Amino acid sequence: MMTHAVARWAPCSVITATVTLASALALATAAMTVEAQNFPSKPLRLVLPFSGGTDVVGRLIALKLSAALGQQVVPDPRLGAGGNIAHEAVIKAAADGYTLLMAAPPVVINPLLNAKAGFDPLRDFTAVALLGSIPNVLVVHPSVPAKSLRELVQIAKNQPGKLTYGSGGVGSVNQLAAELMKALTKTNILHVPYKSATIGLVGAMSGEVDIVIVAGSSVVPYAKENRVRPLAVLDSKRVASLPQVPTTAESGLPQLVAVNWYMLLAPAATPRAIIDRLNAESVKAMALTDTRERLAAMGGEPATATPEQTADFLRSEYERWGRVIRDGGIKSE
Repeated sequence: MMTHAVARWAPCSVITATVTLASALALATAAMTVEAQNFPSKPLRLVLPFSGGTDVVGRLIALKLSAALGQQVVPDPRLGAGGNIAHEAVIKAAADGYTLLMAAPPVVINPLLNAKAGFDPLRDFTAVALLGSIPNVLVVHPSVPAKSLRELVQIAKNQPGKLTYGSGGVGSVNQLAAELMKALTKTNILHVPYKSATIGLVGAMSGEVDIVIVAGSSVVPYAKENRVRPLAVLDSKRVASLPQVPTTAESGLPQLVAVNWYMLLAPAATPRAIIDRLNAESVKAMALTDTRERLAAMGGEPATATPEQTADFLRSEYERWGRVIRDGGIKSE
């Protein structure tokens, strides 16, 4: 009799549990919807992992979002550990839209270089909006006879190991870009790491190294003084401030692309309605005339992207630099 009783009543228990779970999910969804509708009801925090361009663009978008959202977006610099202090702070924050990361390429590069970084950029963040980018430019010291990227590659092939390039250190975008160039052209160019790309540029101007890849905005004044010779823009479009400098595609290396990009990321599982609101306001902010002018003054351009397009771009950068790091056997120091 007990067996029959269990058999007879078990389905009702399952149904009750299912209904209870469904009710709980419905209530949770409703609560999230209400929260998203009321978002934001308090100030937001924008975590900044770096100084320089990341800080400038971060403070600019914080100012614009503050006006658009009706709540202050407070810049919160968390410098150090190659950006990982900031990355970890956002990953551990509540997934409610009130903590955002001003992300740059190291968010995908760091975990590729070092498994101990302790995070996965594709798993631990939700993409909000791609904000813009500043292309890098390859320059040489005036003593280098090359007047084009093609000529530079030919010199490197004819004299393996003679040319040197400076960078901001192992794992920096400019180092990875140079390694990508070496892989694409099958050349041997020696790496000289500096503490920053800016110091690497000084090294190129003084003749300590032959080549350096740096942000276009850093190149302009020194190119005008003929202290360096720009050979190629590592992007699909020329830089307005260096109109005479061809792109890598025009120079026969369309795969050699390396830009300093900026995007907003939120903790994983942030409600979609909040992501959509933040994305919409970010797109509007980057389209404003004064925003575009400020970015143009840095040699950059604003971007317009949905959360899905932003996530796709993040994934493509993760996979692209991952190949360069693996193929080049590059490891963190």
